[in-house]
Amino acid sequence: MQGREGLHFPKFPDWDENKNSWNWIHQSNCPSKIKPFTVYSIYEDLSFYVTRRCWFDSVTIFQIKLVSCSLWWALGMAMVVDALVGELVSQLLSEIMDKKDRAIKFKPTLERLASTLQSLEPFVKQIDGLNKKLDRKPEETQKVVDQMKEGKKLVVKCSKVQWWNCWYKANYQEELDTLYESICTFFKLDLQGQIARNGLEALIIVNDLRDKMDRVIGLRKTELRVVCSPSQPPAFTVGLDVPLRDLKLRLLREQLSVSVLTITGTGGSGKSTLAKKFCSDQEVKDKFKENIFFLPFAKTPKLSTLVSRLFKHNGYEVPEFQSDEDVVSQLEQLINEIGKKPILLVLDDVWPETASLIDKFVFQIPNYTILVTSRSAIGRFGPTYVLKPLGEADAIELFRNEASLNLTKSDIPHDVVKEIVRGCSGSPLALRVNGKSLSHEEPFRWRERAKKLSEGRSILDSSDSNDVLDCLQKSFDGLDPKILECFRDLGLFPEVQRIPAAALVDMWALRDEDDISAMDKIYQLVNRNMADIVVKRKVESGTVDYNYHYVTQHGLLRELAILQTSREPTEKRNRLIIDINGNNVPVWWSVQNEYHIAARILSISIDEEFKSEWCNLQPTEVEVLVLSFRKKKFKLPMFMKKMNKLKVLIITNYDFNRADIENFELLNYLSDLKRIRLEKVSIPFLSMTGGQLKNLRKFSFFMCNVNEAFKNSNVQISDVLPNLEEINIDYCDMVELPAAISNIVSLKKLSITNCHMLSVLPDGIGKLVNLETLRLTSCTNLVELPDSITSLHQLKFLDISDCISLSKLPENMGELCNLEELNCRGCSRLSDLPYSVTDLGSLKVVICDEERARIWDQYRIILTNLRLEEAQVDLDLNWLL
Repeated sequence: MQGREGLHFPKFPDWDENKNSWNWIHQSNCPSKIKPFTVYSIYEDLSFYVTRRCWFDSVTIFQIKLVSCSLWWALGMAMVVDALVGELVSQLLSEIMDKKDRAIKFKPTLERLASTLQSLEPFVKQIDGLNKKLDRKPEETQKVVDQMKEGKKLVVKCSKVQWWNCWYKANYQEELDTLYESICTFFKLDLQGQIARNGLEALIIVNDLRDKMDRVIGLRKTELRVVCSPSQPPAFTVGLDVPLRDLKLRLLREQLSVSVLTITGTGGSGKSTLAKKFCSDQEVKDKFKENIFFLPFAKTPKLSTLVSRLFKHNGYEVPEFQSDEDVVSQLEQLINEIGKKPILLVLDDVWPETASLIDKFVFQIPNYTILVTSRSAIGRFGPTYVLKPLGEADAIELFRNEASLNLTKSDIPHDVVKEIVRGCSGSPLALRVNGKSLSHEEPFRWRERAKKLSEGRSILDSSDSNDVLDCLQKSFDGLDPKILECFRDLGLFPEVQRIPAAALVDMWALRDEDDISAMDKIYQLVNRNMADIVVKRKVESGTVDYNYHYVTQHGLLRELAILQTSREPTEKRNRLIIDINGNNVPVWWSVQNEYHIAARILSISIDEEFKSEWCNLQPTEVEVLVLSFRKKKFKLPMFMKKMNKLKVLIITNYDFNRADIENFELLNYLSDLKRIRLEKVSIPFLSMTGGQLKNLRKFSFFMCNVNEAFKNSNVQISDVLPNLEEINIDYCDMVELPAAISNIVSLKKLSITNCHMLSVLPDGIGKLVNLETLRLTSCTNLVELPDSITSLHQLKFLDISDCISLSKLPENMGELCNLEELNCRGCSRLSDLPYSVTDLGSLKVVICDEERARIWDQYRIILTNLRLEEAQVDLDLNWLL
């Protein structure tokens, strides 16, 4: 676990902790002992605050160091004296020391002046260094500069006064006294006034930096705090009030040791929903506060992965586990650490074959509550809580709500409704799916469904989830074949993992050749309760950005999708799903001969224990390849060479750390590729492939290390990707956008989002003459846009939202003649606009916050078609679950 020693902050020069001041200004004869108490204390508070936390990744640490260095320079602003003063102090002191013995009549006065200047000289000289770097103007110190110059002349005159000349002696004595008082007054009063004013300026800068850091740190902390947070239960539920009350009576009482309670019931009976409602109850939140953790188990959980999620959620660095025993030991330390306050741990959807893992989480500490949901009773922890199916009244109410029968007058006879509800046997999942599938359908569809459900066996007759699946299967009858194919595609991704909508769109665009139509298919699934969607960030106006959308699915529905896919023999299936745990490979996997498949879509998932060699697969018909893994290094299978029809490649690492990709040169053989999506991997240099991906249109990177991907080489990246139209780079650790991207003139869309280390864009970005969309969302260290961006005359949409360091727009902004929409919401430092924005004749929409709206409003007299949309920050981080 990373403590304060993990981060290093710049130290102040020669700060004396004992004296609480700087050594170089702590002089006994100094007219004023200046202490930077205000700024220094803020700096120390921030330093201590961030170093006491351990939930920063390398990106955030880099930002904190930048802020702290900036804060150090802000401190220097409070201590500036013009450089010329320091030089003149030295000159005047030298002149006095040289002449004072000859100017006998003025010797006491000159010695007093010399003593004062000697005390000031070290202070002035050292502070000159800060002044030169800050480039302060000399007007404020011009008066003392003139006095020093005149003082130098006066000392020379005094050295020439003869002993007998009383008139000159009296006159020069008065001038020397005035010089002494003026110097003392400047350092005692004038300089103190400047310090006070500059100190306020510094505090303004400090507050701005602190706000920036708080925003970045706050977002990062929020992101981490949802890793094990429960998602919200459905907005409309029935029949859970009594079970919720019973759980509260059992689990909210004080206890001296750990308490384990299991909720059991048939698949789709609402166990997880009840657990989520319990977690969201106010009394429960008041007791457990931030110590509410929700861990989905599903069918094949890995103990190390589950424990890693708990470490990540609580802000600790994930340890390198040496064995299962080490995992349990580290978990016990974590639970004891956070167990100083009551803990609620929900282990959701535990299967009988993995129930033994529950014991790994049981530790004898007070007020530690474990709530388990399972389709099977787990009796060794005491009596289980059985969640019964819905009664008829509740079931009818839920079904009518999902079927929209309560919204309009219905022609559906009540006896038909009751028959369908009876066929669902009180299963909330079956009621929801059947209800949605019949919503707004003709009456004959309802009668057909009622007949089919009446022929089946009641779900209550068996605890086997196949009965529920059979009931759900009947809700798919009459479904549009295209929607049914999309539903089956959801089974291509690992269980309990959120599915990026962008990955689904990449797959489905092959069928529709239209991203918007592909996205519409997702919403059709959601509207039928066949899937759920989580929107990470709501996008304003009419722009389409599915990169912030994630799809989730109930475990039973995923089982159904896989069941529908597996009805044909393996070698003849159109969609082949290979899910390998450890080295438990299919029987045909180890056959040395070639294994031919007819699949057009291939999904392979492996875990960290997989050590087998890849099989000799012949995937010559595969058009979509989905590779999912959890390993530090992942070697692409050699059979990819034979995928000469491959059009979509999706590679996802589900581990917490990035994985290195080996055999990346296999992309050489995939000349038909159109879309590539990579998640949480380190990308080697792309041109090492040596060939052209001439058909590639879209390249997406999510949480990847792309620093090596675009390095300079004899091979131009634009030659490797000659027809690329879209690049998406999200949550990647880029410091600067590689200049090589500027040569891909075919680009129409460039999206760089949440890249917090990105500080500069290349000047060559203006060469992207076909660019229509540029997103730079939440690039918090981006200070400015290069002037060459105004050469993007085809640009229609520009998104700089939440670029909190961006303080200005290019002066020639008006040259973006086709710009239609600008999103500058959250650009808190953008306080002014170049007048050239009045030339943005095509600009129709500006999305911004209230303060930026006032700035834009003054230009609406000229930009008569401009519409301002004020937007609030709207983040939903449940996508991380």
